Amino acid sequence: MTPADVVDVVREAIWVLLAVAAPVMLVALGVGLVIALIQALTQVQEMTLVFVPKILAIFLSLIIFMPFMITSMIGLMEQIAQRISGV
Repeated sequence: MTPADVVDVVREAIWVLLAVAAPVMLVALGVGLVIALIQALTQVQEMTLVFVPKILAIFLSLIIFMPFMITSMIGLMEQIAQRISGV
């Protein structure tokens, strides 16, 4: 394997990592912002109020996006295995 091949594999792995992590992170960000807005409007500054909705939203988003995540990671692994077998 040449250094260019290694860079290509790392670049592809980083893109897959971002694609797999982004949906869950965006859901957590959105829920956090909504809860923060509600806390600011109601002036209820309870720190534990943020955790339960955010955890539930993250678990729900993991259940929803898991097929996409698995497909993306399997595709990356197949690509890496093909490159290894081609060496």
